[in-house]
Amino acid sequence: MKALAALGLALFAAACAAPGAVAPAVVSRPVVPYTSAGLERVIGQDEAGLVTLFGKPDADIREGAARKLQFAGPICVLDAYLYPEGSEAPRVTYLDAREPDGSTIDRASCVAALTRRDGGK
Repeated sequence: MKALAALGLALFAAACAAPGAVAPAVVSRPVVPYTSAGLERVIGQDEAGLVTLFGKPDADIREGAARKLQFAGPICVLDAYLYPEGSEAPRVTYLDAREPDGSTIDRASCVAALTRRDGGK
């Protein structure tokens, strides 16, 4: 019943539009595919390996056995998620990347940009 009411309201609103009016175009951001290409230098690294690549992390968050190290630069922010396997030190199993404004960015591009930071900053 609610769906029918919503449809009726939508039709009513459309009928009230000015003749010849054009609805504004919807602008969407491109979808960035999640592949592991270009991430070989990071996936499987431990904390020391990440510090060697990117410098000191900007954030270090722990939740139980899991850990998130965050590295930020002028182009992007990279979140590296580390999980232990057995008695081994936690290693990166997943990465997430975004532009400073929260927009999506290719993870491999972010890794490349952050490895060029001067001393990690």
